[in-house]
Amino acid sequence: MLAEFGYGVLVVSFLVTVYSGVAAFFGVRKNSASLIESARRAQLLTFPLITVSSFVLIYLLVNNHFEVSFAYEVTSRSMPTYLKITAWWGGQAGSLLFWSWLLAAFTSLVTLRKWDRDIEFLPWVIVVSAITLAFFLFMIIFHENPFTRYWLVAGNVVESMFKPTVEATIFTPENGRGLNPLLRHPGMIIHPPMLYLGFVSYVIPYSFAIAALITGRTDDRWTRITRRWSLWAWLFLSFGLVLGGRWAYDVLGWGGYWGWDPVEIAAFMPWLTGTAFLHSVMIQEKRGMLKQWNMVLIILTYALVIFGTFLTRSGVLSSVHSFANSPIGPFFMGFVTLTLVVSVYLLIRRWNDLRSETEMKSMLSREALFLLNNLLFIGILVVCFWGVIYPLISELATGFKVTVGPPYYERATGPLFAGLLFLMAVAPFSAWGHSTLQTLGKAIWKSTLASFVLTIILFFTYTQNLYAIIGFFLVALAIFSTLHEFWRGTIARQKTQNENFFTALSNLMMRNRRRYGGYIIHISMALMAIGILGIELFQKETQGTVAAGEALNVGNYTVEYRELASWDVPSDDVNYTRAVLDIYENGIYLGQLYPRIDYFYDAEQTMTIPGQRSTFRDDLYILLVDWQPASNTGATFKIYVNPLVNWLWIGSLLFLLGIIFAAWPDKELEPVKVKPSAQQTSAAD
Repeated sequence: MLAEFGYGVLVVSFLVTVYSGVAAFFGVRKNSASLIESARRAQLLTFPLITVSSFVLIYLLVNNHFEVSFAYEVTSRSMPTYLKITAWWGGQAGSLLFWSWLLAAFTSLVTLRKWDRDIEFLPWVIVVSAITLAFFLFMIIFHENPFTRYWLVAGNVVESMFKPTVEATIFTPENGRGLNPLLRHPGMIIHPPMLYLGFVSYVIPYSFAIAALITGRTDDRWTRITRRWSLWAWLFLSFGLVLGGRWAYDVLGWGGYWGWDPVEIAAFMPWLTGTAFLHSVMIQEKRGMLKQWNMVLIILTYALVIFGTFLTRSGVLSSVHSFANSPIGPFFMGFVTLTLVVSVYLLIRRWNDLRSETEMKSMLSREALFLLNNLLFIGILVVCFWGVIYPLISELATGFKVTVGPPYYERATGPLFAGLLFLMAVAPFSAWGHSTLQTLGKAIWKSTLASFVLTIILFFTYTQNLYAIIGFFLVALAIFSTLHEFWRGTIARQKTQNENFFTALSNLMMRNRRRYGGYIIHISMALMAIGILGIELFQKETQGTVAAGEALNVGNYTVEYRELASWDVPSDDVNYTRAVLDIYENGIYLGQLYPRIDYFYDAEQTMTIPGQRSTFRDDLYILLVDWQPASNTGATFKIYVNPLVNWLWIGSLLFLLGIIFAAWPDKELEPVKVKPSAQQTSAAD
């Protein structure tokens, strides 16, 4: 009965969502405020309804209701409660319900804002968000239902929502298959929700953009309303990508954080357009330019969100991140195509109304450099998009799927990322409207000199690799230039406000969170670039089989195999196999590492846990690949030395702090009561 109740609530949620969209549409057509208000209240109702359905599913997961097919597929008796809850988004059907729940929460939240200034947007925001939510609920109800159950019919087990025949009885397996071991990592508890939050958040700016196109309101009001939504969406999506990288580093055994996996790229592509939008929208607000371009970017971001969801859930891509094959792929492609066609039609209809208010007069002005920044992001997007869809095109055309590997992406995107680093250094020194080479050179020469000196030192003490030298120079230039901006602003405030240095710096940043939060993000990305350069250009690896007492050498490290042990933990329904390794660097003993392989009996799958020794200089990263359990005389290890990789994680933490700082709401200033002067008092008398 619980499963039927949860499913029934979902059906009601779908009907209420459809009603809210239809009522809003006819409300604006008939100029009926009461009908629009009814639509708004219906949209507010979707969140509690989907919440009830979600709680029912969580109850079934936590309490081992294996007669429900979804609970059987993603949980088992040995799994702890917190993992049973996170299994909600660990499978196809549950993740779609989670997506819908988040979207209902966000659309309900946005309808609670004050609409006095923007009442013409309200019905169309409801229509667009309702269409998106209704689509996902439709997918769940008719194609990916998490509440279907197992029935025993004439000795055969069948899966159905409702009782298939009079003779059918509920079939309850003794235990579930359990969550995929790769998803039991702490990072995967947070990684998917962050990605979903980022994806769902972008529906709100898109809804306002379409509302602006429909109503013909071509000023920058829609961008100002959605500015914080865009920032938080970017925060969530960035956080999800970073956590995904850490998860891959700790669990997948790639020896790295990023493998240019198609599903990784599917989440990365909307991040690229979202980042470009955050930069170009500032030009619209400051100079009244790029209105058409900003519409294109937000439409692209929304389309890529839905497209990425399609790639993950359709089964068309081979990936450790993707779900199994599913019939919902054509529906997703149809929805992406429909929304894209409608959006482009509306954009073309308003194209002339979205013309810039001013012209770009200097190729070195800040708006010109921001536009170049956008073009570089779009260049990376084109590379990624082609790499993802080319295997699909080749399979359709020839019957063979061609694999596009990391070398393609690295060679194609490397120069583009280098260009972004250079622009991060130069753009802060350019002026709005007009800049010259002379003014830019005068502003940046100190940072350039400091970067050059540091690069010379690295050339003689660390590496002579040309690509590394260029990369480290650009990283240093970006960091020194950004720090110089902090210094220059603080010194200017010190002189005008008579504050000490740290007070001036604090007040400077607090009064312009968006700008200095962006600078923090620039520094963090430069630090991340250090880690990327290190692992991409200097990574060393080896693999070998050794007996107890023998050693493998890689770089300055010696890894000596001591012993291996294997044992069961019945309470966790898992087997642990762990090797013990002595680690030496240049003959100096550093300690021990313990790479292991965990075998989960419920899921009948393994998870590889590397042994890691981390320093600011490098990571020693060791995988247990194979072993001889009977004689315990030999084991195979794969060893990586990843130079500078920890700067990637340091930069990632600073990156997230920078986004939070930029997106954090400003305190509302309380009005200051001014005591009237004697002259004002006498005049009033």
